Amino acid sequence: MDLSDESGIESLTMRELGRKLGVEAASLYNHVAGKDDLLDGMADLVVAEIDLPSGGVDWKEAMRRRAVSAREVFSRHPWAAGLIDSRGPSGPGSLSYVDRVLGALLQAGFSPGIAANAFLALDSYIYGFERQWSSLSLGAAVDTTEAAEEVLAAIPQGAYPSLARVATDYAAKPYGDAAVFDFGLELILDGLQRLLE
Repeated sequence: MDLSDESGIESLTMRELGRKLGVEAASLYNHVAGKDDLLDGMADLVVAEIDLPSGGVDWKEAMRRRAVSAREVFSRHPWAAGLIDSRGPSGPGSLSYVDRVLGALLQAGFSPGIAANAFLALDSYIYGFERQWSSLSLGAAVDTTEAAEEVLAAIPQGAYPSLARVATDYAAKPYGDAAVFDFGLELILDGLQRLLE
């Protein structure tokens, strides 16, 4: 996980991991069956870092806390959203995560089918948002107002009027990723609340 945090998940090979640990790559196979096994274990460990719903908390607040916690985990491990999204829940951390989230939704009164769909909708949004936002992210050192103005300058006069309008608005009053994330999350949670009612 440290190697992936430092250099990206694409840099993770058994040879590089062995070098980082000061052992021959072949000796790693005494501990994992192969790279897929290693990736499954990494996904399980990352999911275990996400705050799980606890008893006594309103389901909506529990889902909101879980979503925010997942984003915090993904900020520590930028590669994790894509990895988790590509693997099935198989380890104890992942299975506990799924069980607790479904349990909170079932306890709130959702039917099993709607609880499963709500879980998938929320996780699709959380993981998808993180993957898309990270691909759009300009980095902390970039002035987002200047970046929006550069986009405006690159648009030929009269072309792409909707893009120009949004870039103009963004240049005047930039919005952060937390506000954008909260906007979509609240839409989903409000929609689920209407189903519950």
